[in-house]
Amino acid sequence: MKNKIFSGIDRLPSGTATNQIIDGCLVLEGGAFRGIYTCGVLDALMEHHINLQCTIGVSAGAMTGVNYVAGHIGRAARINLRYRHDPRYVGLPAIRHNHGIIGFDFVFEDVQEAYPFDEKRFFAPERRFLAVATDCLTGQPAYFEKGKTSDIFQAVRASASMPYVSKMVPIDGRPYLDGGCSTKIPYEWALRQNFEKIVVVKTRPDSFRREVHQKHTLPKRFYAAYPQLVESLEKSNECYNAQCDQIEQLRKKGRLFVISPSQPVSVRRLEKDMEKLGALYYLGYQDGNQSIQALKEYLCRA
Repeated sequence: MKNKIFSGIDRLPSGTATNQIIDGCLVLEGGAFRGIYTCGVLDALMEHHINLQCTIGVSAGAMTGVNYVAGHIGRAARINLRYRHDPRYVGLPAIRHNHGIIGFDFVFEDVQEAYPFDEKRFFAPERRFLAVATDCLTGQPAYFEKGKTSDIFQAVRASASMPYVSKMVPIDGRPYLDGGCSTKIPYEWALRQNFEKIVVVKTRPDSFRREVHQKHTLPKRFYAAYPQLVESLEKSNECYNAQCDQIEQLRKKGRLFVISPSQPVSVRRLEKDMEKLGALYYLGYQDGNQSIQALKEYLCRA
């Protein structure tokens, strides 16, 4: 198992967040294993008692967000940095059991013995949590909130089920896929909900923009029976770039607070290099800690 586990895993932060809750909404971008950056940011926030009342996440953001709401410092990082090469998490057993590249059964059930999850704290009504998935029939984002949906963890599975390498996830008879197919950074939901304080955590530097291709073949090849989903996938990169532009404008106006990688990110969606993943975690942890003072000023501003 040489190089299959991050060499610094035993030095990762650990502990439990305080019960102090701050008004505002935390918005978490996805990015598959680039989400390890978000793990670092959120561990820093929890260590500084910044526990926002509402959390909304897409894909890996939703997976990480459940640990933030449950108050687990270091848990999400440990799971990703210890089990990335475990085939029950990413590999053929995951595909056999979960019909997709990620082994959600392993994450939500099997790791409980090693890293228990505080369901009581997670489901406490004082804090809101939403997972964003894409409705394959409409191609539009669907917002699933704990306490209001039949199975929030099924919604998280749907939110993180990457297109092309995962089967659609049924929820109440409708098929869903990765929330990133329709909205990669769900800050617009927080704006519509009239949150005064909105904190966005991105997994790419502020300058990053995606290439916009004129011709797309994969969406139609895979999802010809779902034309609205195809349309959303074809426009995905263009919509992401527009989101980044608006986020930057809103940040300059002081409407949003944004934490994003301070260095270029070379980690791939399904990165295998554990030291690169560990370094990205610590970049998030560093960026989170360096943002604390400015973030506290933003949250306290009238």
